[in-house]
Amino acid sequence: MSFRAWLSVITVVLLAIILFASRHELLRAWELLGQVNLWILLLMVPVQLLVFYAGGEMIFSYLRGKGHMKKIKQTELVRIALEGNFVNHILPSGGVSGVSYLTWRLGHLGVSPGRATMAQVVRHAMTFVAFAVLLLIALFAVTLDGDLNRWIILTSAMLFGSIFLLLLLGVYLLVNKRRIDKFAAWLYRTLNLIVRRVTFGRKRKLVKQEFINEFLDDMHNDFLELRHDKRLLIKPFLWGIVYNIGDAGLFMIAFLALGEIVNPAPILIAYGVASFAGFIVATPGGAGAYEAIMVTFLAFAGISGGVAIAGILLARVIILLGTILFGYIFYQHSLAVYGGAERGTKIKRQ
Repeated sequence: MSFRAWLSVITVVLLAIILFASRHELLRAWELLGQVNLWILLLMVPVQLLVFYAGGEMIFSYLRGKGHMKKIKQTELVRIALEGNFVNHILPSGGVSGVSYLTWRLGHLGVSPGRATMAQVVRHAMTFVAFAVLLLIALFAVTLDGDLNRWIILTSAMLFGSIFLLLLLGVYLLVNKRRIDKFAAWLYRTLNLIVRRVTFGRKRKLVKQEFINEFLDDMHNDFLELRHDKRLLIKPFLWGIVYNIGDAGLFMIAFLALGEIVNPAPILIAYGVASFAGFIVATPGGAGAYEAIMVTFLAFAGISGGVAIAGILLARVIILLGTILFGYIFYQHSLAVYGGAERGTKIKRQ
């Protein structure tokens, strides 16, 4: 079997595992449908599509500013955004799989691996910055609420601090060529050491030193150019605001559909804490940890445990189904088109 075929099989198997593992949540969500206002719940569909689109535009608006993808049709860009979101939710890698997939996908549109990855670094950085701005507003709002648990305020402050430190660490690495080279050498040794350990010495190298150097040099050069033209970040930042409001808003819609009016500030903070955990927990879409964190956080915020569980489960199941519905077909089509093209190129070279 070809690599493309194996990847398709693995994706289907993972998809089946996710659906099986989520069977209780799916059944519970199905039961909840009898209690919800379906007209309000249907609002999740256009909002989820807006979230997918905004996530993609944070990447594409940056690349267009760099002179790439100006001739690519908008429908193609929407497809790529849906595919990347699908991969991020299905493949268990803490977000790494989505970065790898989009780097591969954008490479077929003439974007170098380093620049494609840098565009995604910008996407995540602007997501964090936009969320930090919204978090400050939410933090101010919940601080004025004297009845709110003070642990909520402390957690919010820690989350804001973590985002700030991560951004500083990224800037510290990318701004200096010597640090980039040292990191490239460390990454080369570490990746290949892991490969040798996992394969018991049968495979000596995963990547070449030259590829890592070229890859990180592209990111370094892009970052230096970005320092001189910060206007390239304006559109990704604005799309980041739309993305965060829309993504957190999906949970608000689920609660409204259940007839519950919930303070949006705790929802936003819980969403941020859970999303941050999703980057650390290497499960598909942060499944399990995401729901537990949001429910626990909302319980601390004074929302009834039953209401919190119902709203979060309903929202997460619909988000999962929407991700699969809107992304899987496009993902498989891209594997068939570009995977087949790559295989044909390799055969010709041989």
